[in-house]
Amino acid sequence: MSSLLKVDNEIKTKVRAEDLVANFFPKKLLELDHFLKDPIINISELKEIHSEINLTVPDPILLSNLHDGLEAVRLQLPMEFNFPKAIHDMRTVGSTKVFVMPGGMMKSNAKLVDLIEKVKPEIRTLIEKCNTVKMWVQLLIPRIEDGNNFGVSIQEETVAELRTVEGEAASYLDQISRYYITRAKLVSKIAKYPHVEDYRRTVTEIDEKEYISLKIIVSELRNQYVTLHDMILKNIEKIKRPRSSNTDALY
Repeated sequence: MSSLLKVDNEIKTKVRAEDLVANFFPKKLLELDHFLKDPIINISELKEIHSEINLTVPDPILLSNLHDGLEAVRLQLPMEFNFPKAIHDMRTVGSTKVFVMPGGMMKSNAKLVDLIEKVKPEIRTLIEKCNTVKMWVQLLIPRIEDGNNFGVSIQEETVAELRTVEGEAASYLDQISRYYITRAKLVSKIAKYPHVEDYRRTVTEIDEKEYISLKIIVSELRNQYVTLHDMILKNIEKIKRPRSSNTDALY
């Protein structure tokens, strides 16, 4: 019974994988090529994707030097020391200082979030489809024998390429996570030190960089579909029948 189930799973994997290579891959590369022409990913002026940071610079505190009679000195202190004009309250929970924003949650860059939510499913799809095709090719690899291994080497190279594409696609997801973490740390810095302009500029730079990176990711996803489709079709006979003597055993 288990052997029949195994054969059934192998046949289903074969059918799915061959359909992916012959139909899904070319369809997907055309979809991604069309996506690359979408206005959402072709903004010429990167200022259009900037997100307003609603953290105003507090008024400076006026301090008088009572020791040497000099004129009053205007100082800008970190947010936690500027209680009268702070744009947020500082409360104490136990022994931990908690910063409370008057407007509630500090929002992410909405335009980038929208674009990311469109790109992430494409990344996951590529990973899943590569895994299916990789399993199919691995099941076609015959047992180890002396000689006549040229077709087997093609199968192994195909598996290696599919594994590489999977890894690169997974790294794109990691890149998106790092963007959110980096931006969150910078916004926290702005909340604490609103008078430091460089933190604000860095947030806009991070947003611009991520926008460009997302366009590159979509382009790479399309290119990977093209590469896999071309590589597998060019070697389909050797992939399916690495050794002529094993043809009957494979199917």
